[in-house]
Amino acid sequence: MNQDRVESLAQFHPFTRLNKLLEGTQPGGGNTPLLLSLGEPQFQPPAFATDAIANAKELWSKYPPTIGNVEFRAAAKAWLVRRYGIEPGFIDADRMIVPVSGTREALFHIALSAVAAGLPKGKAKVLMANPFYHTYAGAAVVAGGEPAFLPAGPETAFLPDPEAVPVSLLQEAAMVYLCSPANPQGSVADAAFWRRWIELARRHDFVIAADECYAEIYTGAPPAGAIEAAQASGSCDNVLVFHSLSKRSSAPGMRSGFVAGDARFISRQAQLINYGGVAVPLPILAASTLLWSDEAHVTENRQRYQASFDLAQKALGPIFGNVKPGGGFFLWLDVGDGEKAAVELWRQAAIKVLPGGYMARVDANGRNPGAPFIRVALVYEPQQLAGALERMAGVLGSFMAAGAEMKMSSGGQ
Repeated sequence: MNQDRVESLAQFHPFTRLNKLLEGTQPGGGNTPLLLSLGEPQFQPPAFATDAIANAKELWSKYPPTIGNVEFRAAAKAWLVRRYGIEPGFIDADRMIVPVSGTREALFHIALSAVAAGLPKGKAKVLMANPFYHTYAGAAVVAGGEPAFLPAGPETAFLPDPEAVPVSLLQEAAMVYLCSPANPQGSVADAAFWRRWIELARRHDFVIAADECYAEIYTGAPPAGAIEAAQASGSCDNVLVFHSLSKRSSAPGMRSGFVAGDARFISRQAQLINYGGVAVPLPILAASTLLWSDEAHVTENRQRYQASFDLAQKALGPIFGNVKPGGGFFLWLDVGDGEKAAVELWRQAAIKVLPGGYMARVDANGRNPGAPFIRVALVYEPQQLAGALERMAGVLGSFMAAGAEMKMSSGGQ
């Protein structure tokens, strides 16, 4: 990888930029620092999962199969059938599901295979919403492709509008990353959205990487999924869905998820694991099988997040209006200047958040669509968040008022 690509890769990492931004600023207010910048659930996974790992201790001495075991694949398939109402015969568990050691790694790897398949046909663009999860852009660069950013602001309900993508760009696309519920905005795609993107993917021969890691955290109806839209079309061609236990089961340390869909790309994903990835250890597979088979702990998690969003609405609603997302566990708050707000929250309240501009790139109009926002991850117990959200409201209320006063004094409208 040449120096230009190394520098390009570095610029996509938001937490490197955040550390630099806050360098030299001490967390203030006499408060214990609370890190709401990282989407890392701080709840404990169910005890039966850790028990399963302990009970399978003899399996640590065995190399895990790349495609996992029959029990895991059956549990993942059964969950897809329950969650999305697909017919059992639509998914071949042996050919269309592969466990992965963390979906971040799988989302990265898919760009390697998709761009490699696309380059001989002149298809090197990797499409993604703007703002976006940084792994998408980093994967595109490392794979030798070119990130292409699609508007995903309020005017498109924070999702990339398939009708607005130029045909010339679709023809150059090797793949598109689509995330619902979206990170960072929490917007939720409907079935029509998925159907239209699938139609375009097949017409223009590119891969859909449907990042659905937040699919089990929602505030209304369960979000539609790409795989149920694919079933309506009769096949999973050009469609891959990515699911994770990190968010669903509050088990980020297990590094366990799965990819399902187009058997051609599942095979390529398995080959990448064979050559340079990490297969999921058998004790982790044992625990994962149980987690995908249980819904009670997921319901409890969802209730916990709902309580946190209720607290956020109470504290921040008077400033921002409705702050509850359709899904996921992030607040996406328009504070006018995300960087300055992040510094003030750290300096005054010891609360670390992520400036939205670090998750976006300057658009065709010379504007960074994420710059006015901050992303706040509600990943602690509600009782831990209650005081923090009140402190946030105090800091942001003053911050917003000062910004409005400055704008008025400068003649702004």
